[in-house]
Amino acid sequence: MDNFLRELELLNDDDRFKGIIEALLFASGDPLSIKELSSILGIGEKQVRRIMDQMIEEYNKDTRGICVIEFNNKFQLSTKPEYGNYVKKLVKPDNKQNLSNAAIETLSIIAYKQPITKAEIDEIRGVRSDRAITTLLEKGLIREAGRKETTGRPILYCTTDEFLKYFGFKNLEELPELIEFNMEFEEE
Repeated sequence: MDNFLRELELLNDDDRFKGIIEALLFASGDPLSIKELSSILGIGEKQVRRIMDQMIEEYNKDTRGICVIEFNNKFQLSTKPEYGNYVKKLVKPDNKQNLSNAAIETLSIIAYKQPITKAEIDEIRGVRSDRAITTLLEKGLIREAGRKETTGRPILYCTTDEFLKYFGFKNLEELPELIEFNMEFEEE
């Protein structure tokens, strides 16, 4: 009987923690890490992870309008993609334009080769990438990651958590496998 009461107590604690986590994620609006949640709740990171996994599963039910998204061991409440059109009717779009082909190409190079300098990006693309890099920085999809220890100490670029969120990845390991093409040309 003692085990049953302890399990019931744990269930009630988990339910209470779920409610607290839900409130924290809602109030924050920004992603919260397992470490932050653990510190606020005063419980271990493993317990927070277990509770978050349960919450993700519960929010994935068809009847729910929101979900918990995870990226880089951080969590955030989000509208389910299938309800996005309804939310757009409520919220006025901020007229953000989609990424240009040059920006997507530049972002892809940064994602797979990070950290990388602008000169290295330009060399891979074969054209200058100034405007694309500026756009990606403005949108928060990339950030400066320090300077390369070489002549001129050029800026290194890498992707951000916003990049992961934008493309729906939990971490960089979820990037699709990069296929490199080795083109051989026959001499004529």
